[in-house]
Amino acid sequence: MPPISTTQTPGASLAEPALPASPWGMFLRGFLKQPAMVGSIVPSSGRLIRRMLAPVDWAGTKLFVEYGPGVGTFSRAILDRLPADGVYLAIDTCPDFVRYLRQTIRDDRMRAVHGSAADVERIVAEHGFEKADYVLSGLPFSTLPDGVGDAIADATRAVIRPGGAFLVYQFAPKVHALLTPRWTAIDHAVEWWNVPPANLYWAHQPPARPRD
Repeated sequence: MPPISTTQTPGASLAEPALPASPWGMFLRGFLKQPAMVGSIVPSSGRLIRRMLAPVDWAGTKLFVEYGPGVGTFSRAILDRLPADGVYLAIDTCPDFVRYLRQTIRDDRMRAVHGSAADVERIVAEHGFEKADYVLSGLPFSTLPDGVGDAIADATRAVIRPGGAFLVYQFAPKVHALLTPRWTAIDHAVEWWNVPPANLYWAHQPPARPRD
């Protein structure tokens, strides 16, 4: 895997305001600016990350998408597992988080994009893919504006390839109501070793039908 560095991205604008040096400081800043989109003031635990990513078939993954990567709590774990020819597409509505990821994670497989998860089909296409293998989300669906959660769920259902999955971790179970009309095979667990404890969901895309 290409090395991870904390060096600033070459060519970054000198006019841009300085970002906090630590992930915790950056996370707090993002929470204060967009609490409805960040959802928690505490990053996910290592145990939650390992459990959430455990069912992924990494060998068969060409495109892994994450909504709301924040300061990269999952990013490094994803890149550690992703094949050398895979792509990790990190989509965030907060430009500060996108800039922070670009400055602190130097890996050619990562594409940090400022945008909305509801536009995932367009963003995936713009990066040369038709479908994603897996989509991960920690967006707080319970606090999103009306209609936004449904738009994200519909777009996600459309963009995941047959046999892929939508991986979701939440502190409130409301997201289950968005998943059940769109996916029939959903696994659920609770990770207590996290602050706060989190509901974990794996919504599996139906496999491709065999040709006659």
